[in-house]
Amino acid sequence: MPAVFKDLCLDATDHQRLADWWCAALGYVRREPERDPADPIAIADPTGTGPLIWINPVPEPKTVKNRMHFDVWGDTNELLAAGATLLRARGGDIRWDVLADPEGNEFCVFKD
Repeated sequence: MPAVFKDLCLDATDHQRLADWWCAALGYVRREPERDPADPIAIADPTGTGPLIWINPVPEPKTVKNRMHFDVWGDTNELLAAGATLLRARGGDIRWDVLADPEGNEFCVFKD
C-alpha cells in the first residue's frame, strides 16, 4: 500500500479566523483549543466521522485557483450569509455551487 489518507490541510493568512469560520460552516470544533496562537490549528468533526482538518498559518495570500478543494453538502445561502462568496451558481449540467471561503479557498456546495 503506497499511502493512507491522514488529514486535510488548508493554508490561511489569518488561520485563527479561518479555523473559526470552517468550524461554524462544518459544525467542527477545535481539537486543542489551548494551543499557541501562532501554531497550526486542528479542527475536528465532534461525531468523529469527518476528516481532521489543519488550518496552517502562511504569510502570503492565495493567488491562484485551488488544485484540490472541499465538496460539502449544505445550504449555499447560509454559507454566503456566514461570509462565503459565490463564484459560480449551479445551473445547466452543473448540480453544485462553487463558493470561496473568507480567504478565497474554493469549495463546492451540493444541496442537502
